[in-house]
Order: sequence, then C-alpha cells, then structure tokens
Amino acid sequence: MVPTSMYLAVSALLFVLGVTGVLIRRNAIVIFMCIELMLNAANLAFVALSRHFGQMQGQVVVFFVMAVAAAEVAIGLAIIVALFRQRETVDVDEVNLLKG
Repeated sequence: MVPTSMYLAVSALLFVLGVTGVLIRRNAIVIFMCIELMLNAANLAFVALSRHFGQMQGQVVVFFVMAVAAAEVAIGLAIIVALFRQRETVDVDEVNLLKG
C-alpha cells in the first residue's frame, strides 16, 4: 500500500513542472499542455486525499475538473488554431493581438 504522502509528493512535483513549463516556454501548445499537467496534478491530490479520508467529495470534484478541462481543450485548441491561421506562429511573444 502506497502512503498518501507519496501521492501528494508526486502531485506537487507534477504541479511544479507545469508551473515551470508555463513560465519558461513560449510555445502556446506547450503552455497549454503544462496547464493540463497542473490540472492533473490537482486531480491526483484530490483523489489521494479523498482516499485517505475515506470520502467521495474529492473524487466528485475531480469529475467536475475533468469536465472543465475537456471544455478547455476544445476551446483552447480552437483559439490556438485560429491564432496560427492568422499569424502563422504559435509563439506567444510574437502574437500581440491585443496591442492596437
């Protein structure tokens, strides 16, 4: 049986990797994948603590987070494809649509 602290350590490591990827990378697709990695790290923590305390609330929250993540994937990829068609790049430094 794996202790809950190990699940939380893996979750924290995955979350830190995701934050690092968002802060360091400039490719929109990589940033998008790092955000998904952070969501999955939070899901792992929710499930681990739900199992530790013997309650179902954490798993219910994970279900809703996964539903929001699926919607985010659909909308986010559509935005990235639209940006690529207009600017022919996915580099976030070169995409400056909000500037006049």
